[in-house]
Amino acid sequence: MRFASLASGSKGNCLVVEAGATRVLLDCGLAPRETERRLARLGLTPAELSAIVVTHEHEDHAGHAFAFAALHAVPLCLSYGTRAALEEAGKTNAAAEVRLIDGRSAQALDGLELRPFTVPHDAREPVQFVFSDGASRLGVLTDIGASTAHVEATLSGCDALVLECNHDLPLLWGGGYPKWLKERIAGPFGHLDNGASERLLGALDRTRLQHVVCAHLSEQNNRPDLARAALARALGCDPDWVGVATQDEGFGWRELR
Repeated sequence: MRFASLASGSKGNCLVVEAGATRVLLDCGLAPRETERRLARLGLTPAELSAIVVTHEHEDHAGHAFAFAALHAVPLCLSYGTRAALEEAGKTNAAAEVRLIDGRSAQALDGLELRPFTVPHDAREPVQFVFSDGASRLGVLTDIGASTAHVEATLSGCDALVLECNHDLPLLWGGGYPKWLKERIAGPFGHLDNGASERLLGALDRTRLQHVVCAHLSEQNNRPDLARAALARALGCDPDWVGVATQDEGFGWRELR
């Protein structure tokens, strides 16, 4: 199994997970042409995708999901609440094939198992995912306001983690955002700061980890060196070992062995 990011941040998120001939696009927050261009950068075409899986309805994660799914005839998997929210926002497309997922039940998709898990975030029915090919497990956690025992139990023992490090609290509170937005971001249904991500990682069983990647960094309220240092403290490793998913580049293929 291997995985790579097309983009990560408030301007759009897309992650690819591959096991054999099965390839899943997790979230679709970039315009179709840009998604095609970044897939090509990884050596992929839309026709090679088995499905698009959406975590929640926010624009940077699902803004182009229905359009891309309809354009390339790729099945779209999302929760009941996410579909309802996108319908209300006028973001659906009747030509797209929709498969509804239950946030409490694992589902098989060819060579991959998708295990959704519920998270506290200000969306209708948000989920995050653990992917498995039967030998390795990749946990992806972005867009969560606070960790829970359920989240930590689900992510313990993974072989790789893509973990939100959205903001540095001093940078957020000292920055130019309006007070209401700062409170939303730092609130229990917003996003994880570096310290919260460090504590979450420290609470997990980390014995199998081959890769850890900081994701969904705010371009205004965080810095890669701060996020890396926080997760490195939890891991007891050199900060350079910790990867960073960026808005413009995402990150290249990482393999699980």
